[in-house]
Amino acid sequence: MAPTPVSTPVALGATLAALAAVTVLGLVHARGRVGSVEQYVSARDSAGTTTTAATLVASGAGAWILFSPAEAGAAFGGVAAVAGYALGSAVPLLLFVSVGVRVRERLPGGHSLTEYVYARYGRRMYAYALLIAAFYMFVSLAAEMTAVADALGFVAGVPAWVTAGAVGGFVLLYTAYGGLVASIFTDTVQTLVVLPLLAVSVVAAVVGLGGPAEVYGSVAAADPDLLDPTFLPGVAFGTYVVIAITGASVFNQGQWQRVFAAEDDRAVRRGFALAAVVLVPMLLAAGLFGVAAAGLGLLGDASPSAAFFVVVAAALPGWATLGVVVLVVLLMASSADTMVNALASVVTVDLARALDGTDAGTLRLVARGLTVVVTAGAVVVGAQGYGVLELFLLADLLGAATFVPFLHGLYSARATETGALVGSVAGLAVGLAYFPTFHGALTGLPVVGPLLPGASFVHAFVGAAGVSTALSVAGARWGDDRFDLDSLASEVRSLDDPGRGPETEPTPATDGGREVGR
Repeated sequence: MAPTPVSTPVALGATLAALAAVTVLGLVHARGRVGSVEQYVSARDSAGTTTTAATLVASGAGAWILFSPAEAGAAFGGVAAVAGYALGSAVPLLLFVSVGVRVRERLPGGHSLTEYVYARYGRRMYAYALLIAAFYMFVSLAAEMTAVADALGFVAGVPAWVTAGAVGGFVLLYTAYGGLVASIFTDTVQTLVVLPLLAVSVVAAVVGLGGPAEVYGSVAAADPDLLDPTFLPGVAFGTYVVIAITGASVFNQGQWQRVFAAEDDRAVRRGFALAAVVLVPMLLAAGLFGVAAAGLGLLGDASPSAAFFVVVAAALPGWATLGVVVLVVLLMASSADTMVNALASVVTVDLARALDGTDAGTLRLVARGLTVVVTAGAVVVGAQGYGVLELFLLADLLGAATFVPFLHGLYSARATETGALVGSVAGLAVGLAYFPTFHGALTGLPVVGPLLPGASFVHAFVGAAGVSTALSVAGARWGDDRFDLDSLASEVRSLDDPGRGPETEPTPATDGGREVGR
């Protein structure tokens, strides 16, 4: 089915207007508020409960929520798959209700996830975690660029390079200038616009299709499995999605930044919990578009990932579709600025460690320069129209095989670098053995190939998480070393003065952690 016609100039004009409004708000708010690289990277203790929740909703609900949940509903198991996707997106936020407070307790002056793993485990685990985090966040940013380019191309025929370039350019303007301070403020504003806009779009689409009773009856008659919450393929999809998203989210620096940006522990607990509560109905609503598209036979030759926009095209007039264009652009911008800031902050913190004594002005310049490089790279990838689902799943697998050993060190003094690293690598090996994307190539290998099990995403993610957890916990049980968890607080230094620790007292530079008896 062809999309409802929206002229390219009108759609592009709406896109540029929305981006310009966000950019102006970000620049104006950040003016005079970013006087140091610390403020640029962490915006420390500046966000209350509502702001924390709003920035998590906006940064977590990128343009992908209009693609992936709908695709899950259309192609992977109906409402059961959609529910799994919604639950999978909420679990990491609920996990950070506890983990976030623990991180603030152990690293009160912290900035990044890599900073923690370097101090807690050492260089080998640090390098492994850095690779996972950087790969996941860049893939996420490129996926957002691709998603918004695909959306505007489908709705209005806007060329992919025009969309990706415009979005990347505007996001770059305010993130390079205002860092996390600008990102958190624009996220809050975008949440206030996105939530009612999504709600209106859903209601209008349902009414346009004949009302909820008509839609339900038609879908039930065409394929009742789509509406069955116990449909096994959907349940299986939901199972591995929960593990996949949770594992990947732990390595999302954007989450860690917002832990440190919250004004206190109460803001962390309530902000993350509130964000989880808000995201679930958003994802359910978006995912049900996919169920409707499949059940009503609207997809035709279109990809299941375009299910949301197929329904919009069938149910809404052209002028109303412009609201969906604005919705896509705002969702994408809020997620993109988070990833740009997250990648820049990780590298900036690591640069401060590698180049001991580098002055704050140089670090600030590097941080802003990195936003340019990262955004430019993502724009180039996003404009190509690549399919990023397989890369996303690989990034998720890396996280699923590592997140338990990674977090184990926050709670156990007996967790060791060797146990964490061996568990992570072994879990990844098990996951890859089942991973469908590479299964054909792996089975062709001599000796090993014939021994591999059948391809299965469920077995890949459950196996990766289970094996890594078992081995890392076993390594801690068998080891005799004890890490002084209280020492983590003294292993973090201010980015404004790389030669000293937090402003409250002088502390040594990060040295990989200290274990009693070594």
